[in-house]
Amino acid sequence: MEWVETTAKTVEEAKELALDQLGVDEDDAEFEVLEEPRPGLFGRTRGEARVRARVKPTRPRPKVDRRDRRRRGEKTDKKASEASAAPRNDAPAAAEEAAEGSAPAAAAGGNQGRRPKANGAAKNTPSNQSPKKTEAPVNDAGNAPSVAEVTAEAEKFLRGLLDALQLDGTTSVRHDGEEIDVAMDGEHLGVLIGPRGTTLLAVQDLVRVASQRRIGDHQTRLRLDISGYREKRRAALERFAADQADAVARSGEEILLEPMPSADRKVIHDLLSTRTDVETRSEGEEPRRRVVIAPRRPAE
Repeated sequence: MEWVETTAKTVEEAKELALDQLGVDEDDAEFEVLEEPRPGLFGRTRGEARVRARVKPTRPRPKVDRRDRRRRGEKTDKKASEASAAPRNDAPAAAEEAAEGSAPAAAAGGNQGRRPKANGAAKNTPSNQSPKKTEAPVNDAGNAPSVAEVTAEAEKFLRGLLDALQLDGTTSVRHDGEEIDVAMDGEHLGVLIGPRGTTLLAVQDLVRVASQRRIGDHQTRLRLDISGYREKRRAALERFAADQADAVARSGEEILLEPMPSADRKVIHDLLSTRTDVETRSEGEEPRRRVVIAPRRPAE
């Protein structure tokens, strides 16, 4: 993923602008602070903050030798069979441990944080055992899921969704490296788009769960479009942003736009970044984060 570079009055504002351009959350990005504002007279600052950012690269999952897993499973089965064959003389103690181990579950977690009794060692109940580490999901060949496998799962989920809602539609997939664009077309699909694309974003999250997280893919970036909505939305946003920028340039007063998702904010930032008379920034917290269009400040 290529780096993007942004400038703003503060480092935090520059980071927020970069996140808007990348269209991701802060946890999914990495930053480099290239320049910070310098202190000036009377508490004022000189210059601007300059930040580089990019989508945090993902590391390919290591290959897992299935023979090693099979051998570990055989050892576990062997230990279990030996334990079941051994004579047991601690039935009362086992019953006591079972009763104490089930108490936290019955109390819905009310006693999970209590200390062990002072006159004896803590019993090895499931509540104080460390969780077992799960292995990374792999495909039948023992490798991380491929782009083809991710796209196949995405199309499978969307076809099932159309059948469940009794809607007619087709799906198509286009990918460039690790970027996957899934498109759904058909009639009467507005129910899957929703007002301002809110339902589309929710469906996109479900597709990502079904096609990426379920099979252990952390490398690809998947985006869903329905009936060409994203391009229509982009065109409408660009017209709206241009009109608002003209109003700001005429009046000299900034305008606070309505809350938008990061993808919509990115469209406005990208469009107005080429203008010399206005500038943009984002304010607020998700999901109420919004774009501010303001007259461009003269360089100090």
